[in-house]
Amino acid sequence: MPLIQINAERLGQHIHDLAQIGKIGETGVCRLALSKEDRAGVELVKSWMEEAGMEAYIDPFANLIGVWRGSDSGTPVLMLGSHVDSQPYGGRFDGAIGVLGAIEAVQTMVEQGVTPACNVEVVAFCDEEGSRFNKGLFGVRGMTGKLEADELERTDKNGVTRREALLEFGCDPADFEGYTFQEGRIGAFLELHIEQGPVLESLDEPIGIVSGISGPLWLTVEMTGFAGHAGSVPMSMRHDALLGSAKIIVALNELVCREPSAPTVGTVGSLRVFPDSRNIIPEKVSFTIDLRDIDICRRNALEAELLSVIKNVACEHGLTYTIREDTNSDPRYCANWIKDALHKEAGMMGMKPPELMSGPFHDSLTMSYVCDYGMIFVRCLEGISHNPKEYASPEDITLGTELLFRTARQIVVDKGGFQT
Repeated sequence: MPLIQINAERLGQHIHDLAQIGKIGETGVCRLALSKEDRAGVELVKSWMEEAGMEAYIDPFANLIGVWRGSDSGTPVLMLGSHVDSQPYGGRFDGAIGVLGAIEAVQTMVEQGVTPACNVEVVAFCDEEGSRFNKGLFGVRGMTGKLEADELERTDKNGVTRREALLEFGCDPADFEGYTFQEGRIGAFLELHIEQGPVLESLDEPIGIVSGISGPLWLTVEMTGFAGHAGSVPMSMRHDALLGSAKIIVALNELVCREPSAPTVGTVGSLRVFPDSRNIIPEKVSFTIDLRDIDICRRNALEAELLSVIKNVACEHGLTYTIREDTNSDPRYCANWIKDALHKEAGMMGMKPPELMSGPFHDSLTMSYVCDYGMIFVRCLEGISHNPKEYASPEDITLGTELLFRTARQIVVDKGGFQT
């Protein structure tokens, strides 16, 4: 282990304590965005920001922001962070280590008597996951002025709108109208995150430097046929929405597997059947499609093929359909100067972390449209994530946080912040 300046024991205790909020089983967590558990987690993290020497507040989009003031508050800020909301069946480390590691990085600098040349902001973005309202990156898109028209009317599985959830959380959507993102306010964004994949483990490397983030395309497809008695309608006369949907789902898998060397992935993770009865032919099926690739041209070509499949299947089975686009982002690449800084500081630690792309999207994806960004990945056991078995060792998290701390310090002290 290289010389570690952060307080690894304090960081580990924070990770443990946050994991008790929304705990499921021995190691899982469920802190859905804008839930009571999410609010409790945000309040706990806010208290740690304040203990670290930051001024902390919650903005209109339910983002928790801690501000450590520098010598020149008029220059662009260095922003660090991630999210603390989770999947409904999630782990302790996804998002959380990015926020808690950022707090630890700031607190270490404060304890060393460092005066940053610019403000440093630590952010726990609201609803990165998108699992509750079927559209993620809400808080970071709100902060950067990129929300869509129907954002507040999206509902969760219980019919609660995001507007209602925000009000329950303690934020007033009416405040959105008075908010305008200030272009150039943020100089750079750094995010620490578990890899959520098996590459680092396969390379026997504790940490990695991200080269770019795949562009996600999220669609919701609704196929409509006609219900009938499962025992009396001949197979040739059926309009089975589930059968048609199944053919599309299989076709998606075949399309993304066609080029084995490509990093393309496609997933159907949610499916609803109506009327959902054993002896009724399914009349309506709604399912989600998650298609990702680092190559936008390849992804667009696959999307076009998939849309053709949907059209042909609907025609074959006498179905109608609708397709809603929920998310559509281009791949985004990390800033070279930030990657260089990460490699330099890692070298000072006696490490040579590999570069790797990110298949999952992160808050960094949206931040890339308003500032330069960089990411540090931490190895996770067997690449498991979005699962209570998600695990990253304290030693690996410590190394990732140490690199975050050293790089942040290099930017705000050695480099002197950002010049306007």
